[in-house]
Amino acid sequence: MAREAMDFDVVIVGAGPSGLAAAIRLRQLSESRGRELSVCVLEKGSEVGGHILSGAVLEPRALDELFADWKERGAPLNTPARDDRLLLLTKRNAIRLPTPRPMRNEGNYIISLGNLCRWLAAQAEELGVEIYPGFAAAEVLYGEDGRVRGVATGDLGIGRDGQSKASHEPGIELLARHTLFAEGCRGSLTKTLFERFGLAEGADPQTFGLGIKELWEVRPEVHDPGLVIHTVGWPLDSATYGGSFLYHLEDNQLAAGFVVGLDYRNPYLNPYEEFQRFKTHPKIRGFFEGGRRIAYGARSLNEGGFQSIPRLTFPGGALIGCTAGFLNVPKIKGTHTAMKSGMIAAETLFEALEGGDPIELAAYPERLKSSWVYDELRRVRNIRPAFRWGLWFGLAYSALDTYLLGGRAPWTLRHHPDHATLKKAKDCRPITYPKPDGKITFDRLSSVYISNTNHEEDQPVHLRLKEPRLAIDVNLAEYDSPEQRYCPAGVYEIVREGGENSPRLQINAQNCLHCKACDIKDPTQNIDWVTPEGGGGPNYPNM
Repeated sequence: MAREAMDFDVVIVGAGPSGLAAAIRLRQLSESRGRELSVCVLEKGSEVGGHILSGAVLEPRALDELFADWKERGAPLNTPARDDRLLLLTKRNAIRLPTPRPMRNEGNYIISLGNLCRWLAAQAEELGVEIYPGFAAAEVLYGEDGRVRGVATGDLGIGRDGQSKASHEPGIELLARHTLFAEGCRGSLTKTLFERFGLAEGADPQTFGLGIKELWEVRPEVHDPGLVIHTVGWPLDSATYGGSFLYHLEDNQLAAGFVVGLDYRNPYLNPYEEFQRFKTHPKIRGFFEGGRRIAYGARSLNEGGFQSIPRLTFPGGALIGCTAGFLNVPKIKGTHTAMKSGMIAAETLFEALEGGDPIELAAYPERLKSSWVYDELRRVRNIRPAFRWGLWFGLAYSALDTYLLGGRAPWTLRHHPDHATLKKAKDCRPITYPKPDGKITFDRLSSVYISNTNHEEDQPVHLRLKEPRLAIDVNLAEYDSPEQRYCPAGVYEIVREGGENSPRLQINAQNCLHCKACDIKDPTQNIDWVTPEGGGGPNYPNM
């Protein structure tokens, strides 16, 4: 069956903050200049915001620039951040540390990023943007000259065996004069663009963290709207980068999360279990006692920052937002920088389209370099890589860089790829984690249940092994199958149906939260995450 084609001036892949900000800015410029411009946004989640997960504390700088009247428009920024606390946890105690300048949140808001995206989508549609949720962009389309000509959505109704079912519908081609990729962290199409156009050449390897989040309804007496708590230290050892956040929203809600740098070394480490253990700390568990957990999710986040920003443009398209890696790690914020990158790309693209049919947006990275995004990321570029030498060195260096050097160090520390950091299992000590109590701590499968994750079961597995035997010959033999532990959804499981001598890797793709940790951390880079049928995956409320 032939694929239907639709033509637009601009197609944007991903309805996150950067994609929606870009779409809005394009239509704002279109209306102000009296020039018609068709803009389409594709979103793989079943609804806008359904796949969005972040802490989140929002710095409204970019939002102020996009909509000066966002308060009058009813943007869901309801809880001003008013009290910052940074704690160093030991096994039993909590030591309050001075809050570094980048982590101070005066003027910021504790929000649900999913709800902000839902609101942004409504603003975009009012401006004439066409948004298609439930359609996953599965393929980049190229012209005969090698230029990106748009994207195609995946076919529906393909069985697990790869054959068409009676319900088969071919994907749709969305053709554009220019395509902006706003897929978020480790975008599946962005990976192919990196390979085709060599976008990573000259940049450091991207490095990542895995963030795991729960939303709780807590007792009124422990709820403190506007309180922002971050912790470092226990339960992680001093060689492992990571920490927690506790954000008190409105309506007795508490956003609790834990981030582990995916450059960790011990293959027995389980980020999900570290989060559960964190909640049992004597100075932390009181927030959760008597409360009710109402949502769960996980996603990876870019931590490479300034030195890992790739080439942003290529013939027919550009990268914006977290798919390019604009997170400010010391600030623990990336929404404002992601939105601003989308706005700059939109402004550059609009001007280029007025002049004809632009092949490549050469001015976009140059404009980005002259913006506050570039300066902000450059000043903090050395903080995250300093923690490669452990917690204590990282804290000491961060104080030096922030307070004495002001982010103007004459050197730049380098990154290394996360998948190359694992030690062999024989050289590491297994970690014993306590059993969940079902009140404060929980098992992974009950957590996946409240993420509202669902995939059509009779479809091709979207987690593909490039060479299946490596899962046993290398991952199991040398690393004791770390994918069983770093996946926060229990997707990967070693089963031995034929006895101890015949293990195989079972992939429970139905559980997948689309966090991309497996695509990042697999030591042989053997796992390839591709898009499942559109609409599949989690459906996060208020996350």
